[in-house]
Amino acid sequence: MNIEKTGIEDLVVISPKVHEDSRGFFFEGYNQAEFKMSGIEYQFIQDNQSFSKRGVIRGLHLQINPFAQAKLVRVLEGEILDVAVDLRKNSPTYGQHISVVLSAENKKQLMVPPGFAHGFSVLSKTASVLYKVDQVYDKESERGIRYDDATLAIDWQLNPEEIIVSDKDLILAGFDEIDFEFL
Repeated sequence: MNIEKTGIEDLVVISPKVHEDSRGFFFEGYNQAEFKMSGIEYQFIQDNQSFSKRGVIRGLHLQINPFAQAKLVRVLEGEILDVAVDLRKNSPTYGQHISVVLSAENKKQLMVPPGFAHGFSVLSKTASVLYKVDQVYDKESERGIRYDDATLAIDWQLNPEEIIVSDKDLILAGFDEIDFEFL
C-alpha cells in the first residue's frame, strides 16, 4: 500500500497495490498489520455502505466524543469527491479541508481520523461508497456543518442546479456556529 500524506496531519490517502491480469484485479482494501506499520491504528468495528445518484452531497457529518469516529472511505462503483474538514481546535489546520477524488477506477481510500467532519459529492451517474468506522453510531453525538458554508467554501465540483441534499443536511449549522470541539 502507498500511504500519501495530505496537507493536514493524520489525514491520509491510501492507494492499494493492485494485481491485474486478464481475469480482472485483486487488492487488499484493508490490512491491519500494514496499516499499523504505517501508524494507522484503528480498531474498525462496522462497515457502512451508501448508494447515491449524481449530484447528491452527503455531509458534512461527524460524531462528537466519546463517539467520535475514524472512517476509512472507498468507492465500490462510480466516482465521488470526498471531503474532510479539520475540527480539532488545537490543530494548526483547524477549519481547513482536503478534497480528493475517490473512484472504483483509482481504488484510492481516504483515512479520516476522529476530529474531522466528512462528506462527499457524487460526480458519476451513480456511486456506491463503503466506509469502515471504529465507533458505533450514537444519535445524541451526531453533528454536522452545512455543505455550502461560506467560511469553508468547499468546491463540490457540481453545478448548483444538480445538487441534491437531504432535508436533514439543509438545517445543519454553519462552521462559525458550531458548538462542539475536538482535542
